Amino acid sequence: MVAHTKRDDAVFLDATGLRCPMPLLKAKKALNEIEPGTRLRVVATDPGSVRDFAVFSEQSGHALLESAEQDGRYTYLLEKRARQRA
Repeated sequence: MVAHTKRDDAVFLDATGLRCPMPLLKAKKALNEIEPGTRLRVVATDPGSVRDFAVFSEQSGHALLESAEQDGRYTYLLEKRARQRA
């Protein structure tokens, strides 16, 4: 189940139970809906999400501020990058 709520000044995305590529796709959608500089906290249970979020951060320019695992739950904290000027 995916739920969007505010928690600790970050938008919270629950992607537990979702398999690759859904945690990342849900995170990308959430990032599209928030303002630059806003943080997104994602919780997932798919071990493949570790690599997905690291690569996504490098390619997209969104900062991966935190990546942690505890008891099979993977937590990521992303900060949406500022819009690029044309």
